[in-house]
Amino acid sequence: MADQDATIEARLSDQDYFRPPSSFVGQANVSDPAVYDRFDDFPDGFEEYAQLLDWEEHWDEVFDGSNPPFFEWFKGGTLNASYNCVDRHLDERPNQAALIWEGEDGRKRTLTYQDLYREVNKMAASLRDVGVEQDDVVTLHLPMVPALPITMLACARIGAPHSVVFGGFSASALAQRVDDADSDVVVTIDGYYRRGDFMHHKEKADTAVEETDTDVETVLVWERHVGDLHPDAEIEEGRDVLVTELLAQNERARVEPVERDAEDILFLMYTSGTTGQPKGAQHRTGGYLSYVAGTSKYVLDIKPEDTYWCAADIGWITGHSYIVYGPLALGTTSVMREGAPDHPHKGVTWEIAERHDVDIFHTSPTAVRMYMKWGEEYPAAYDFDFRHMTTVGEPIQPEAWLWYYKHIGGEDAVIVDTWWQTETGGHLITNLPAIQDMKPGSAGNPCPGIQPAIYDDNGDPLEPASGRAGNLVIERPWPGMLQTVYGDDQRFINEYWRRFSDTDSTDWRDWIYEAGDGAVHERDGYFRILGRLDDVMNVAGHRLGTMELESAVAQVGEVAEAAVAARQDAQKGHVPDVYVTVREGVEATEAVRQSIVDAVEKEIGAFARPANVIFVDDLPKTRSGKIMRRLLENISNGQDLGNTTTLRDPSVPEQIRNRMQEA
Repeated sequence: MADQDATIEARLSDQDYFRPPSSFVGQANVSDPAVYDRFDDFPDGFEEYAQLLDWEEHWDEVFDGSNPPFFEWFKGGTLNASYNCVDRHLDERPNQAALIWEGEDGRKRTLTYQDLYREVNKMAASLRDVGVEQDDVVTLHLPMVPALPITMLACARIGAPHSVVFGGFSASALAQRVDDADSDVVVTIDGYYRRGDFMHHKEKADTAVEETDTDVETVLVWERHVGDLHPDAEIEEGRDVLVTELLAQNERARVEPVERDAEDILFLMYTSGTTGQPKGAQHRTGGYLSYVAGTSKYVLDIKPEDTYWCAADIGWITGHSYIVYGPLALGTTSVMREGAPDHPHKGVTWEIAERHDVDIFHTSPTAVRMYMKWGEEYPAAYDFDFRHMTTVGEPIQPEAWLWYYKHIGGEDAVIVDTWWQTETGGHLITNLPAIQDMKPGSAGNPCPGIQPAIYDDNGDPLEPASGRAGNLVIERPWPGMLQTVYGDDQRFINEYWRRFSDTDSTDWRDWIYEAGDGAVHERDGYFRILGRLDDVMNVAGHRLGTMELESAVAQVGEVAEAAVAARQDAQKGHVPDVYVTVREGVEATEAVRQSIVDAVEKEIGAFARPANVIFVDDLPKTRSGKIMRRLLENISNGQDLGNTTTLRDPSVPEQIRNRMQEA
């Protein structure tokens, strides 16, 4: 029987390095390696980020670690996030675009900073009109339309924390989050566009309100087409209020930004829990806003004159930090789009990049693999020129990185591969793009001031840069980190601190943050992320991350996308099943299957030979594009699929199960 306590192994072969172009280095926001020395002066180095903001009252103390793990940042300071993202830019750039929005139906809207100021004030006054007060949590269930950032900033303006629930989530998921946040005001919209269809969105809020234990008093309803409600949307008298009617009453309203303590809650963001009960990651105002402004400037190289496009959804932390709060705090132009990346055609991403002359592009490895699958002819048809590109959300395989670098970046853009989490608030491991060389498949160096390490399963630190894999931890606090799990301090301690900390200690240095990811600290000092530890399989005594196996499979040129699941095996513990989609125009042949097996054996070892290679038309993905490997594992092991309604296409797992049975 395989040893269940075996160490995670990292077996991907070394990759080449790519230097940032001298033209990029010359214009970069930070190109002096001494930045790391400044931030190593803990905690005072982080003042550099806080000084990017306007504060009502200066802080008395940068960091208070006297009650670990409930750390406080910029203690005594006061500020307002909405003011920092909107008002303070009005003197210098009132007529500069703050948000450029494109609807899937062809409608476009540009909001200058002056426009955004006006709209946020009107919405802030409207929220107050329906009784929202300071510290009331307002739940937002909105797609990628301007109403979403406007409402977020309006909440921040009046000191009401917002809880944005991803628009693709079901009514039950929404109800769960409304209950946990105890929100009596929910903000939704009648409908939105997806692949040409005008989807009825409000019905989810209607159903969620019926399911909640919370007494939801008010549902604010934005209209996708003002004055023309979705034909299936109904307005419930006494509960539902059309936002357009409130805005009309507040046309000239001006709401003074509420002075918030640095430690006051800015927002909640719910993330998956090991128990299935979502966790409300609670983020503070001062530390969070400082950290995302700083990393937007130093990591993403954002300048006010840039046009920046993060193609994520604001319903996730990436959109909060790097569409709304970070870029707008720096006074840049941020692009956002409603709709699918292949509608009305597969080149629409690059068409938009050309139309708005986008300088910085930010997307996920899932999207990169999708673009790879479609083919390089789509980006080649458009004239765009990125100087900086980002990947976020999961480890990127070297093959996908190289395709991104060549066909999207034209081999002259820098790429940063970022590791961070909902809980961390912003980037923790990634290169500063003008200082370190790029290494495909590697997240790179820690951000300034961040102290990651690798621990073994016994809680002992591994030697730095040992090349050995283990549990990724963060040994020192940082300003962007979550304050707690909303309403459940004990769960906060149990899930993030207990395993590797001395929880009886009052010394903050004894508290170690557990990331839940496997990683390796390479001999060159770069960190490579192996994926979630619950995506680790034990093959004949070897613990392998799915990313390692998937990267090996992705080296086969015919492969568009691959996901690996652990099949239980009496002798080896687990054996890998590989689920593969091939590129367009490629036939799923026995020769391709053998190439995949050979690639795994060559890169990982014969012990990791796949039990099955199953060619499928699509992989089960959430609406945000993440592969649900749990469902594939259920298929491999003949288990029930469970609830698949949150998938982008709920029919995919059953199709894969049928394909597996035919194999």
